[in-house]
Amino acid sequence: MQDSSKNKSLYNIAFYNLENLFDTKNDPKTLDDDFTKDSKKKWTDKRFQKKIKKLGRVISSIGYSDIYHPPVLVGVAEVENQEVLEALVASKFLKKKGYDIVHFDSPDERGIDTALLYRSKYFIVEHTEVFTLFLNNEFGVRDYTRDILYVKGLLEKEPVHILVNHWPSRRAGTEETAYKRIAAATKNKEIISGIISENPSAKIIVMGDFNDDPHSESIKGLTTQDLYNPMEVLLTRYSGSTNHRGTWNLFDQILLSHNFMQQHGNTFRFEKAKIFNPRELVEYKGRHKGNPFRTFVGRKYIGGISDHFPVYGTFSVYKK
Repeated sequence: MQDSSKNKSLYNIAFYNLENLFDTKNDPKTLDDDFTKDSKKKWTDKRFQKKIKKLGRVISSIGYSDIYHPPVLVGVAEVENQEVLEALVASKFLKKKGYDIVHFDSPDERGIDTALLYRSKYFIVEHTEVFTLFLNNEFGVRDYTRDILYVKGLLEKEPVHILVNHWPSRRAGTEETAYKRIAAATKNKEIISGIISENPSAKIIVMGDFNDDPHSESIKGLTTQDLYNPMEVLLTRYSGSTNHRGTWNLFDQILLSHNFMQQHGNTFRFEKAKIFNPRELVEYKGRHKGNPFRTFVGRKYIGGISDHFPVYGTFSVYKK
């Protein structure tokens, strides 16, 4: 991704919640019954393949108009297993892009996981690991949720540490569930502290669907000292990454260690952050006009892509 200045390369790093990317088979160990051929949602192979193709097209297009290349790294959420990820990277619009996969099965009750897609021509994986988030619900019973995925690698010989998150939802109430997301933020801080203790100058990217906005207590707990949030200014009354009952949220964010912002002598820099929301990702009519064009509204299949817009950041790597 050579820039016209000839002394630096530009790369996009993205995050995308894929809205229930399930296969059509019933897994007796998870709560995936809604996404089977015989369910009320009628999740058929045809619908699955259609979603895979559309998602592949979106991923190949994220930030393309900025640097004329697909993102080098894509953190994803709401994927059921390795098989759906393999189908995604082998789909029409991604099969020639050279994406590989980092994925672990998580203990989430619904069987949904996070993962990292990476273009192996540009990014070399050195270490992968998952960190389990132990939580109890209001009844003192363990609440099984997604692990935090950790990947360490080299982007054009530049070391980078990546944490991919999907924090507990607000379904039972925003305030009632806030403690769960604060716990997730605390776990991220512990992981970051461990990374920094080994390398104080480590470049760290924390991305995910946090189910909280930039101003929420959980995110502020991360960004007050440890990380910089370049996406904070992207949330307005009129734009975000997902919309709930007419209100925009920016649950999908990419947070950075402060050293990405340094100018002098810094060969690996953050340039800009954006929400990727072209017209084909937006509902164009009806009561949800302007929202992300989702696959289902309740049990009704409408054939869209995801109920979240992807977000991404552009980074420059300077030749040494």
